[in-house]
Amino acid sequence: MVGGTHPIVVQSMTNTDTADTAATAAQVRALHAAGSELVRVTVNTDDAARAVPAIVAEVDVPIIGDFHYNGHLLLTKHPACARALSKYRINPGNVGTKRRDDNFRTIIQVAIDEGKPVRIGVNWGSLDQQLLTGMMDANAALAEPRDARDVTMDAMVESATRSAELAEQAGLPHDRIILSAKVSGVQDLVAVYRMLAERADYPLHLGLTEAGMGTKGVIASTAGLSILLQEGIGDTIRVSLTPRPGGDRTEEVEVAQQVLQSLGLRSFTPQVTACPGCGRTTSTFFQQMAEEIQSYLRERRAGWQARFPGSEELRVAVMGCVVNGPGESKHADIGISLPGTAEEPKAPVYVDGALKTTLKGDSIVADFLRILEDYVETRFGSANRTTERHVAVGMHEADVPVPKNHA
Repeated sequence: MVGGTHPIVVQSMTNTDTADTAATAAQVRALHAAGSELVRVTVNTDDAARAVPAIVAEVDVPIIGDFHYNGHLLLTKHPACARALSKYRINPGNVGTKRRDDNFRTIIQVAIDEGKPVRIGVNWGSLDQQLLTGMMDANAALAEPRDARDVTMDAMVESATRSAELAEQAGLPHDRIILSAKVSGVQDLVAVYRMLAERADYPLHLGLTEAGMGTKGVIASTAGLSILLQEGIGDTIRVSLTPRPGGDRTEEVEVAQQVLQSLGLRSFTPQVTACPGCGRTTSTFFQQMAEEIQSYLRERRAGWQARFPGSEELRVAVMGCVVNGPGESKHADIGISLPGTAEEPKAPVYVDGALKTTLKGDSIVADFLRILEDYVETRFGSANRTTERHVAVGMHEADVPVPKNHA
């Protein structure tokens, strides 16, 4: 489920040629394994539409079809595709030019017939030009015209809400509509979604439309999403990173999860607190240990989640000297304080705020990981688990949006 009191859903999108069934299914599986709870694929040709049922049959995650320009043709021509998809994403700015409303209604009718939800996704790079021109002309006629950027934001919100009203008039239930208004600037993202949240109670899909590559994309996405999520705006998110050539597409899923986990909205994987290092930590041992532990937690995550519900909330500290090491280790569920420069070569381990043992020698990492494994099994084992697990979105639960009051 999406919206209401349900957890905020992480989604992603493939960048393969959808007509290549094997490659697309493989990428969908990789994104799902990384934690994507919905995966969107481009459906832009007859071959892509024909491939969709086979892709869906090979994966275990809801698939969203992304339609532009010819969605009304593909969905009616390929009913197996329409039936296999869990949701349709359509952009009201490019569902056709001469018969825009008719084409839009055609897609909506397919969604009604197949019982599918629809995301009405407005994008400022492909905004309905007729609507925008009309609003710009009306603004220019004012005694004190508003800034063009503000009019564009208004036009995006108007396009989304007007399209939602048209969909409902055609018969699509209110609780099967999700809205989005994608822009590429952080301040614009915040502004348009605040406006959209005030105007409508539909679930909202958040994300920059083109976040960018590397650090820029990660930071811009984090900045924009965090402001809105902290205000209670947003029901499902995507981090639209440009991968480096040959880069890992799953990075966008990891960033989205980390945004939610850092804000305390959901837990996905155990977290490691590690000090940045300073002149007191000229040795790189604590950095290497932090990396080893982080990698170990990633590798163990899936197995732990299956066997030890709640282990995704685990907090681990790996500190480099006596200044903050013991204190941070005590604040974590389990932590280790390594010796800094000129400190005695020993590493106290704290569990649940209390000193458990002190490690020495060349086997500190292996010894700590054994303690960590024992702690996870003791604390999160089913026989000892007394609190209800935070339930994530499962297969097909994400198909139906639930209206949310964003006020």
